[in-house]
Amino acid sequence: MKKDTVRQILVLLSVIATIIVNGLATGLPLNGKTTGEISDSFDVFFVPAGYVFSIWGLIYVGLIAYAIYQLLPAQAENPDLRSMGTVFIVSCLANMAWIFLWHYEVFPLTVVVMLILLICLIIIYRRLDIGRAQVSAGMRWFVHLPFSIYLGWITVATIANVTSVLDYWGWGGWGIAPEAWAVIMLVVATAVGGLVSFTRGDIAYAVVLIWSFIGIAIKHSGNVTVSTAAWAAAVATAILLIIAILLRRRKSV
Repeated sequence: MKKDTVRQILVLLSVIATIIVNGLATGLPLNGKTTGEISDSFDVFFVPAGYVFSIWGLIYVGLIAYAIYQLLPAQAENPDLRSMGTVFIVSCLANMAWIFLWHYEVFPLTVVVMLILLICLIIIYRRLDIGRAQVSAGMRWFVHLPFSIYLGWITVATIANVTSVLDYWGWGGWGIAPEAWAVIMLVVATAVGGLVSFTRGDIAYAVVLIWSFIGIAIKHSGNVTVSTAAWAAAVATAILLIIAILLRRRKSV
């Protein structure tokens, strides 16, 4: 069997395994608690409303599309798909490991595997040169778009994961109020979104951040500071995206 064929099959199996594990996490649920129930047990502000997590459905649809697309005989020798195959498989292993660690409450290690997942997605994003590379419609819709959405969500999830583990450890925030830390994290996330918008013009990535910020604002509507900051982050991210798109169009004229 050719090396490319083995890679294609392993990518497909990795996607299937990841979806099954995540499905069982909620369906059983693992260790008697759903992922959201565990998240809600932490007293942190950088966690969006429950409905926001429905984005996982979109992410998995995108990953299925990618897995099928890369399995096509015509894509076997696609250099971009070759370059990301192994890294993607590692990302799936990290995704599944995170589910088990989270559900069995080994919280410190969840940060480690979440960072591995984030790094893998950043590597894939850069290797695909999303937002810059001229690619076919198939690559754009079935590869670039799914990974823009996935990376956008994991960017937010990583910050949420770290804040939750810090709460688990009882970290005092160096005397800074939790609301203030939430605002700081929102500013950081907005800055990251702006950077991606101006360097890549990646609409999908920015929209995922906006979706998450609105979810934070809605969940913490009772806290004026956090809610206002989250709404401001959503608006700022949208404005930065629009400016970036206009600038890119002006340069292309």
